[in-house]
Amino acid sequence: MFEDLSGMTPAALAPASYKIMLEDFAFEADIGFHAFEIGVKQRLLATIEVWLDPATLPREDARAEAWDYDFLRHDIHALAAARRYNLQETLARAVYDLIAARHGVAALRVRLRKLDVYPDCASVGLELASVPVRPHAASWVNTKA
Repeated sequence: MFEDLSGMTPAALAPASYKIMLEDFAFEADIGFHAFEIGVKQRLLATIEVWLDPATLPREDARAEAWDYDFLRHDIHALAAARRYNLQETLARAVYDLIAARHGVAALRVRLRKLDVYPDCASVGLELASVPVRPHAASWVNTKA
């Protein structure tokens, strides 16, 4: 039906970056330092953006070639369940370090938000990123690094 176009992409149009995402991943954790938060699981959302070395882009349509998305969900659940956290920053850093240690990671952004904190806010949270973020830039990686 479609002809094989592999090798026909001009060099100037070769992918310059390779990013996988886990967006608005919902999970629960025992988190917070206020007395009313201790021992009470709270809802959180995590958005993870992982830029991979373009050399790791799969060359074949085979599972063995792909970066494992499943570990993100599994290991974030495991981190959240392993202990209680006083600060979002501590949990976000644990998630960040877990992913940063993986093979092929070139850049990383972890956004963590607690839901149900204030009645007049959708969420409160933070973002850790290995890349500088320009205001009003949705996704940007410094390719000169």
